[in-house]
Amino acid sequence: MTDLKTIMDILRHNEAIARRFFEIEKRILKVLNFTDFFEVLLAEIRRQFKVPYAWITLIESSEIEQLIRHSEISAQLRAQLNIIVRTEFEHLVGTQSTPLLVNKELKTYVNLLPREYKYAVKSIAIAPISLDGKLIGSLNQADISTRRFQPGIDTSLLEQLAVKVSLCLSNVTAHEKLRFLAYHDPLTGLLNRRVMESVLEREFARYRRYPQIMSLVFLDLDYFKDVNDVYGHDRGDDLLVHVAKGLLQMSRTTDVVSRYAGDEFVIILPQTTKDSADQLMHRICKDFSQRPLQSKGLVIPVSISFGIASTDDEGVHDPASLVKKADENLYEAKKSRKKPPPPP
Repeated sequence: MTDLKTIMDILRHNEAIARRFFEIEKRILKVLNFTDFFEVLLAEIRRQFKVPYAWITLIESSEIEQLIRHSEISAQLRAQLNIIVRTEFEHLVGTQSTPLLVNKELKTYVNLLPREYKYAVKSIAIAPISLDGKLIGSLNQADISTRRFQPGIDTSLLEQLAVKVSLCLSNVTAHEKLRFLAYHDPLTGLLNRRVMESVLEREFARYRRYPQIMSLVFLDLDYFKDVNDVYGHDRGDDLLVHVAKGLLQMSRTTDVVSRYAGDEFVIILPQTTKDSADQLMHRICKDFSQRPLQSKGLVIPVSISFGIASTDDEGVHDPASLVKKADENLYEAKKSRKKPPPPP
């Protein structure tokens, strides 16, 4: 009788857990953006299972980590995401889908935890998650009790949850990719030309309403065709990405950096005089001259030419004329300067 009662208690316990997993699945099934998906998922895990800590660990440079990096996610969610390099993740967790329970030597797993959790947890449940069959991180829970996630506990339901999360995540990622590509250049991750033109319309309207000077930079890469011809288009793509990252790093948060077409980029500089824009571009040019692209054992120098136009320039009366004026100034700059030698 005791054995039967024990069995029935176990069945009821497992059934209750299964219901909670089902409730979590229902809540995340229709969510199609990263912020809501992860926030709902983690909040539901904490609520359904009364667990104090839940977070996501993502492998650096995985597809989803790259998408999230370019997404606008809340500060709350960012605090619940932890990024780790693939080699370290696989060393700690392995490459299989089987969940891992840990309640000893937690210092070994400290890099899996967000910063504020590192000294509070005493046991961890790590459930690997994947995207289209490729490991991209883990869904994690932790407790202040060493007994909550002690090794030996059945993890089959936790593994099922991780599988369902992975499937739902595939839908969310597909939707986010479409949204990202609608606004961004797929190679560099910068805003695309269509979005740049929309932003420029907005900024120009603001300039007219509250007269404050605005500048625009039109730039391109010197000898870009030579790089493609000598090293191939893959290295040319690497150079575009390198330049895009540099432009973002050296621009202000209020500036708008976009890829216009090919090797052409446009930077919108609100509340910036032509002289200030010129000083910025010379700093950028100097930085690039000291920071060549290093790719596949090659060192490829970076040189750019630019033209600047401002809203107080003669002939500038709308966004299109501002872009045209900057483009004309770029042409004049390239014509008047000696072209640098092609890459060796």
